Amino acid sequence: MGVKVAKYGGSSVADAIQFAKLKKIVEADSDRKYIVVSAPGKRFSEDSKITDLLYLCKTHIDHNIGYEQIFQVVADRFRAVELNLGIDVGLWKEFEEIDNNLKNGATEDYIASRGEYLTALVAAAFLGYDFVDTAGLICFDERGKFLDEESNRRLREELKRHERAVIPGFYGTMPDGSIKTFSRGGSDITGSLVARAVEADVYENWTDVSGFMVADPRIVDQPLQIDTISYKELRELSYMGASVLHEDAIYPVRASDIPINIRNTNEPDHPGTTIIADISGRNNDKIITGIAGSKDFLVIAIYKNMMSAEAGFIRRCLTILEDYGIPVEHLPSGIDTISLVLSKKKTNGKIPDIVEEMKRKLEPDSIEVYEDMALVATVGQGMSRRRGVSATLFGALYHAGVNIRMIDQGSSEMNIIVGVQNADFETAIRAIYNAFFPKNPEEAVL
Repeated sequence: MGVKVAKYGGSSVADAIQFAKLKKIVEADSDRKYIVVSAPGKRFSEDSKITDLLYLCKTHIDHNIGYEQIFQVVADRFRAVELNLGIDVGLWKEFEEIDNNLKNGATEDYIASRGEYLTALVAAAFLGYDFVDTAGLICFDERGKFLDEESNRRLREELKRHERAVIPGFYGTMPDGSIKTFSRGGSDITGSLVARAVEADVYENWTDVSGFMVADPRIVDQPLQIDTISYKELRELSYMGASVLHEDAIYPVRASDIPINIRNTNEPDHPGTTIIADISGRNNDKIITGIAGSKDFLVIAIYKNMMSAEAGFIRRCLTILEDYGIPVEHLPSGIDTISLVLSKKKTNGKIPDIVEEMKRKLEPDSIEVYEDMALVATVGQGMSRRRGVSATLFGALYHAGVNIRMIDQGSSEMNIIVGVQNADFETAIRAIYNAFFPKNPEEAVL
């Protein structure tokens, strides 16, 4: 007998049909003792996620627009699930309380969290498990900073009292008891925290895909499945846009060496992708684990003669960005040059002001801004052990007609990041994939 924590995403609890699949999966393995749930997602492409509807209720209230019709849609969806599952959770009382709180100025975080809260109530009743609220267990300080160790202690102590429980994801509480949410997708984090607290053997993350693919299937036709991946590789791919799992959900289980298993609720027999710390037993012929990327970066390229001899130059660059609250994504540099790679959406239109301040404080010989940049990361712990990886990658981009605007390789030699124009993003990913995973294995370069 072991302990598994199973987190179910929005697609896995979208309606009564998905709840029935969830129950079948849980009952198929008695080790699945702690269940973490998201709010219901879309039932079909034109549908709305419950969390989006709840945010919309708050927006209407803030603008003195009637929210009742939207709130009724939310209530009707939950009551339909309750009716179709043949259970009585008393949801009408919950909606009455939520509605009263809405009218009395409830915060956005409180409203958004109710999707997970209600889903957990339904799942607990349907499974016959205890309901354990994360309010008071997952903790944030007065500034909204997550308190890791305190949350772990409280979760551990509470869950010891429950042999089997359903826990809502996505939120915790501030010192004054008010609800505080993680960022969107934060139910993954809750699941990871619960897995750590109960010292789970495995953290299962159930969604609507059967694990990770080597590349985005919307870009590459039928990419290969990733069977096993390391935490470090996953961190790199998640950061660069592989969005199956919230990137902040990795640390809690990594710290406790708990494997993560990404599974598909609609294909429960598929083994999915397993994420582990030690990949020494993995196929040593595997060079590239995955390819991922994102669009819409910009680069501030600074040139100053004798920059390398000027103490504190890079620090002053970064201090200017820090003053504007803008993080640096990458920092490739030369003897007299430095490139600051920034996410365009995080600059909030402040680039002209930043450039002027850099000209004034840094006195560069030249400073240029390049927009519409995409970053593509090729990730794999096997890269450092094989010759010719960079040559293969750059050659593939050359033959595909893609101009490389930036190259950055991490000190771990586990990834190579290239910057290309937004318009070349998809072409670059397909070219790299086909170079390392040709349809005809005899055509493999490495």
